[in-house]
Amino acid sequence: MKYPYIAGSVDSIAGRYHDFMSLYSRQTLLLDADDTLWENNIYFERAIAAFISFLDHKTHSPAEVRQMLNQAEHESIAAMGYGLGSFTHSLITCYQRLSAREATATEEGKIRSFARSIADQEIELRPGVAELLPQLAERHRLILMTKGATQEQAEKLERSGLARYFSAIEIVPEKKEDVYREVVARHGCAFRSTWMIGNSPKSDINPALDAGLHAVFVVHKDTWVLEHAELSAVPAGQRLIEIDHFARLADYF
Repeated sequence: MKYPYIAGSVDSIAGRYHDFMSLYSRQTLLLDADDTLWENNIYFERAIAAFISFLDHKTHSPAEVRQMLNQAEHESIAAMGYGLGSFTHSLITCYQRLSAREATATEEGKIRSFARSIADQEIELRPGVAELLPQLAERHRLILMTKGATQEQAEKLERSGLARYFSAIEIVPEKKEDVYREVVARHGCAFRSTWMIGNSPKSDINPALDAGLHAVFVVHKDTWVLEHAELSAVPAGQRLIEIDHFARLADYF
C-alpha cells in the first residue's frame, strides 16, 4: 500500500494524518446494490425505449411521453413501492392515459413483456466490483443496504454471487434518514467509522449525511432520473468522497 506524502504545519499535518489513518482502520461500509454493485437502470431504460416506440404517440414527443411515465412512476411507487410490479403498473397507466382508453389484452400483454425483459437479464457486475469487494470484506465490515421489493432484491443478490461478502443484508422499502439511523443502531455501527456507498444522491448520499454518516458517491452516468438530486452540504465532522469508478474505493478503504 502506498501512503501519501503529507506536508504543512504541525497542526495541519496532525489533523490530516488522523483523517488519513482513520480511513485505513476497520470501517463499516453500507453498500448500495442496484447501479453500484451491478447494472440495473440500463435495462429499465431499454424497456422504456421499447415501450415508447410501441406506443408511437402521434401528438406527444418521446420526451413528453417519458415525463408522463415519470409521473406515473412517482404515483406507483407511492402506492406500491419499488419493483417490477410497480414498474409494470406505471407502464400500463401511462399507456392508458395517453391512449385515453383501456389497453386491450394484446396491448397489455406486450407492455408486460417489456417489464419481463428486465427480469430475464443476467446480473452484470459493475467494473471493479468482482475484484475489489473480496478485499474490502477482508479489511472492513460490509452491510448490503438496498431498497426495493424484498424478494426481487434477494434473488438478484443470490444470482450475483456476492452475498458471502456481507455480514448483514438490509432490504428496505425506502432509504431515508430515520431508516439509516435504525440500521446503524441495529448493527451497533459507530457513526465516526460508518460510510454509505452508492450512486444515488437522493437515496444513498443525502439521507446518509443527514443521519450523521460519511458517504461515498460512486458516479454512474445512467443513474435513474428519479434518483437525481443536488448533493447536500457536508456537515462538520463528516466526509463525502466522490469517485468515478468502484475500484477507486481501494484508494480510501
